[in-house]
Amino acid sequence: MNYILIPALIVLCILVVVSLVRGVIAFLKTTKIDLETGEGETVTEMQMMQNKAMFSRIKYQAAAIAVVAVIALLASG
Repeated sequence: MNYILIPALIVLCILVVVSLVRGVIAFLKTTKIDLETGEGETVTEMQMMQNKAMFSRIKYQAAAIAVVAVIALLASG
């Protein structure tokens, strides 16, 4: 079972990092656009992208925690 769970955990950790980086990039773009133009038209679109990336990060982190819990349960049993 660990042969399946460990690679799944690694993939989930990679997905957490990717979604975190995407969210930070969207945040930086939002800040850059706001500073350069002072208009809020594209800022809302970038904020939605940022929120989507951060929500994805939270989902992947929850899944990774669940996998770690299953691994811990299997190891103790």
